Amino acid sequence: MTASASASSHATRAHSFNAAAAQYAANRPSYPPALFDAIEDLASRPLAGARVVDVGAGTGIATALLHARGADVLAVEPGEGMTAQFRRTLPGVPIVRGTGDALPLADASVDFLTYAQAWHWTDPAHSVPEALRVLRPGGALALWWNTDALDVQWIAEEAERVQRHFGIDPVVEKSGSGARAAAALAADPSRRLDFDRRQVRWSRRVALDTHLANLGSHSAFLVLGEEATRAFLAEERHHLLPLFPDGIVEETYVVDLLVATRS
Repeated sequence: MTASASASSHATRAHSFNAAAAQYAANRPSYPPALFDAIEDLASRPLAGARVVDVGAGTGIATALLHARGADVLAVEPGEGMTAQFRRTLPGVPIVRGTGDALPLADASVDFLTYAQAWHWTDPAHSVPEALRVLRPGGALALWWNTDALDVQWIAEEAERVQRHFGIDPVVEKSGSGARAAAALAADPSRRLDFDRRQVRWSRRVALDTHLANLGSHSAFLVLGEEATRAFLAEERHHLLPLFPDGIVEETYVVDLLVATRS
């Protein structure tokens, strides 16, 4: 694939969420309280009362949790469909259109800049300098991804089926750019940021239908088309029903967190 074709494919996948914003909001996993404890610990400052900008906010899953933590939150989101869903979900939280590569923010105006499942849609050649521009001295950039716990047998087997069917690395697809769970070098190839890393393991119990809808809300599935995605999810249901005869699935995640502070 040429560089231009790769960039076009990346852009198509980035925009694919807008048509599936309601599905995304209803089925994607949230984040555990321990994640926000870890962010505060690594940043050496509380979220409560802090000026936080959540970039690539999507439907507001992370934004709502940051707001509940007592942060003064502004959301930034490029997609029209995701922004509309955000406003329905969080009408009292301000949101503006924009991207991490060109933040609509003043210099040195932010205590925390957060990216939940979103940093891999940016170009670090632009998003790193932008982060350094808008963060106040002592401010923190926090990036995190919910990644599948591949030490759980059924989750690893499902990931292998996804890889075989779609020819993608499921860890990359669900965790972000070729970093395999957000390695610091991939997050900032320029090495201008000094990241601390922490992992937080958690799980949720959901209906099998929710699990499948969550799986189908990822960009590789969204750009594939409804018919092919429906066929894959039907086959996946066939694999999972014997393991979960009561129709309740326990999804296990490891949140991969990177935090860098601006000196």
